[in-house]
Amino acid sequence: MAENLSKQYILMHKSIPVAELELDTASGAISAVETALEENHVPVGIPVKKGVIDRAALNEWWKGRAIPASRDGIHHVLVELHLATTQALLDKCLGLSLSEQYWICPKDSDIQWKDVNFFENVFSDDVGNLLFGKGSSSDRISLMSPDNTSDGWLKKKWTIIDGKRCLIKGGSGAIQQEPYNEVLASRIMDRLGIAHVPYTLMIQEDYPYSVCEDFITSKTELIPAWHIIQTCKKLNHVSLYQHYLNCCETLGIPRMEDALDRMI
Repeated sequence: MAENLSKQYILMHKSIPVAELELDTASGAISAVETALEENHVPVGIPVKKGVIDRAALNEWWKGRAIPASRDGIHHVLVELHLATTQALLDKCLGLSLSEQYWICPKDSDIQWKDVNFFENVFSDDVGNLLFGKGSSSDRISLMSPDNTSDGWLKKKWTIIDGKRCLIKGGSGAIQQEPYNEVLASRIMDRLGIAHVPYTLMIQEDYPYSVCEDFITSKTELIPAWHIIQTCKKLNHVSLYQHYLNCCETLGIPRMEDALDRMI
């Protein structure tokens, strides 16, 4: 009997079905997507024309949820897990993230958002430990982890500290400077009275790590500016800065100019 080369899922936004899709079992890529079930809940920046979702754009969005191939130590982890790509990790955790509320539910399954989301449910440390060069705490590795959907090339992992979802992030090179930079920047923002994410410093096995609490909740989402600027066509004479502001205005996002100026 021929092996099934794809799996069927429903892209969900919390408890709202967005679209039926198929994932290629080898690559983890979206091989097919059906008509949008709830067009208003398609991820921001993904074109939808007459109910038809742009599969290429959706695939880019899906691929962007995976750990980048440039992540420190990721090759060793993939070998350990017998996986070809980081994208193949996505369906192992149902695509769940601690950055927003999209996920994939196996078709004909009765899995509920409230029972699996990482904002309200515990998750495995196994993938995070592997990413940090440590072994699993059990003989059987659990891949139900938000670490499968963490971005960036620096070593990092999610963990629960005193009931709070926290991101632990390492540095690079000989001096491991990045954690110190984030803590210092956080303290400067404190002094200047600028809204920011507080960072603290953690030392483990003589290596520095920055620690911050998840600033996203089950009621908020992190939407990258890159996705925002895909929502409108950019005119040649308009700067990228102004185009972003125009897109925000069209989407009904207020006071973005002030927020951008603070970041710049």
